[in-house]
Amino acid sequence: MKVYDEKHIKNVVLLGAPKAGKTLLAEDMIFEAGIVHRRGTIEAKSTVSDYHEIEHERGNSVFATALHTEWKDYKINIIDTPGFDDFIGEIVSSVRVADTCVMVVNAQHGVEVGTSLIWNYIDRFSKPTIFAINQVDHPKADFDAALGALKTKFGGAVTQMQYPINQGEGFNAIIDLLKMVMYKFPVDGGKPKKLDIPESEKEKAEKLHNELVEKAAENDERLMEKYFEKGTLDEDEMREGLKLGMINHDVFPVFCMSAKKNMGSGRMMGFIDNVAPTPLEAKPELTTDGTPLPLDPTKPTVLFVFKSHLEPNLGKLSFFKVISGEITTGSEVVNSQTGAVEKIHQLFIMDGKNRTPVDKLVTGDIGATLKLKDTFTNQTLHAKGYDVTIQPIEFPAPRIRTAIVAQTKGDDEKIGEVLGKIHQEDPTVEVEYSKELKQLIISAQGELHLAVCKWYLENVYKLHITFEPPRISYRETIRKPSVASYRHKKQSGGAGQFGEVHMKIEPWYDGMPEPAEYNVRGKEFIDLPWGGKLAFYNCIVGGVIDARFIPSILKGVMEKMEEGPITGSYVRDVRVCVFDGKMHPVDSNDISFKIAGMMAFKDAFLRAEPQLLEPIYELEVMLPEEVMGEVMGDLQTRRALIIGMDSKDHYQVIKARAPLAALDRYSTTLRSLTQGRASFTQRFSEFSPVPFEVQQEIAKASHEVEAV
Repeated sequence: MKVYDEKHIKNVVLLGAPKAGKTLLAEDMIFEAGIVHRRGTIEAKSTVSDYHEIEHERGNSVFATALHTEWKDYKINIIDTPGFDDFIGEIVSSVRVADTCVMVVNAQHGVEVGTSLIWNYIDRFSKPTIFAINQVDHPKADFDAALGALKTKFGGAVTQMQYPINQGEGFNAIIDLLKMVMYKFPVDGGKPKKLDIPESEKEKAEKLHNELVEKAAENDERLMEKYFEKGTLDEDEMREGLKLGMINHDVFPVFCMSAKKNMGSGRMMGFIDNVAPTPLEAKPELTTDGTPLPLDPTKPTVLFVFKSHLEPNLGKLSFFKVISGEITTGSEVVNSQTGAVEKIHQLFIMDGKNRTPVDKLVTGDIGATLKLKDTFTNQTLHAKGYDVTIQPIEFPAPRIRTAIVAQTKGDDEKIGEVLGKIHQEDPTVEVEYSKELKQLIISAQGELHLAVCKWYLENVYKLHITFEPPRISYRETIRKPSVASYRHKKQSGGAGQFGEVHMKIEPWYDGMPEPAEYNVRGKEFIDLPWGGKLAFYNCIVGGVIDARFIPSILKGVMEKMEEGPITGSYVRDVRVCVFDGKMHPVDSNDISFKIAGMMAFKDAFLRAEPQLLEPIYELEVMLPEEVMGEVMGDLQTRRALIIGMDSKDHYQVIKARAPLAALDRYSTTLRSLTQGRASFTQRFSEFSPVPFEVQQEIAKASHEVEAV
């Protein structure tokens, strides 16, 4: 395969809402370039990019898939991404390494919620963007409405490059405003004829062409001077101005096409070749200390691994972008995060499941390698002696969580190992075994995301599981002071056990005064691993308890705090004053005082008005105004407190606080209420008291479980 230099490589990611036509557009692009000789279809499960079994079952993309074309002396790397935001990790990582984003828009629906969600990441990375209005052959296509929605949503940077003739079922021609020609396609699509613009369209085309010239000119003072001097710009000058505008995020060119009929993709590919920025013209990457790292072929090798994929019969494929230098087979590179040395045994250009071996990849190119032992998604590989770490991708936090239970006894450890592999492949899946909840918890982006994880466990690894509601990480504390004592006495022949402890417990808070009624001999403030504090005071006088037994009393208290008496949850924010007790000269020992301390603490706790605390999360829901009522009503049933409302990018934003216990499967409910047109984020805020009647229900349910 021909090796292209860094000036002749273009990296493009296809983005868009579900059913916008990204996969068929990718198929068109590689067909036009002769990479494949027959276009695949979704129905026949024969497209190059959707090749996984689960994608065939579901009929939509689940993974980001790398492909490439060679088009008029340029290599175009293409990444086809899923449309559902459950797979946002695949989308974000692909946007990160692309140099141009192609946002595919359905001509029937215009700007959809998926378009808006993905745009947030394009905007964050400030990536050059092309809009491709697809499906203009659909009976309900409305190119002008879709274009208007783009302009309303994204402003004056939206720049019309084309418009369709005979849109709808009779679609067969495009007026190109840059070249000022009409492309007319055969009935079956493919290579169009270049024709003069019809008389009926000349006035409209001239008007839009002049607007395009002005848009190109305003991105550079020199071009603006030429425009004022000549009254126009030639095609090359327009390309130059449009490229500058794209790089500065001031121009978003709009094309139209029918990927299903293979009409229009070739023209967009020509524009990508001639106008879209190369990797060297793109904005530089940043290192972890914020230093810009421009793509530079003269510098030592740096690779950024943006995706990992585990193929059951092949091993781990690692996808990377060459940030500087070049990489050749047999090279050794260092993982900057782990220090591990990795040898690159093979290099590939990927086209779906097909791998084309290459000997070398240069700056700006995207490729893959097999079986890196200690390197995973979001890590940097660099030449020895050239220590640099690329700023990692910030993946969104999970929005749904569930517990996983093995159907077959003994499979728990295997399930944990497989889920660990899935996390390495997709960092938006988080897995932990909660010692507190005694559950294996998986957190993901939505129901569909969880379903894919389950599919992998059952179909690839033959591990059968069920999902169960996750328990809630409650905390327990107290509302008033109380005093209790406990005597532990055991005699069964030989040395016995004896220890008696008197203690006072009270709610602890920052800045509380020292206990006035006791002489404090010693104190210890412990930051508890699960949050909050324990203030432990030794107030023993007269030697009624030997100082050597005080740590044992503390140990007993700490053990009981790991399993509070209301629900068995962790206890926090308590002050304990041990002020009296008794010991025996022969039978007292550490275990006796540990038990006495534990039981005295339990008794005191139950008398101190125990209070259950629940985790509260802050929600931010972005949604169209017309579904506000349904969403607000649902939030109120979840004990949510609405703390504010705002607007953002033509959407309404609801800000609320809600208990985690009421948010189970919220992503599913929100999708149902809004027909998938809303999104939300959540993050932990604090622990807050549970209402009394709710606490009673939770305590009762907890004790019933214990009884079983």
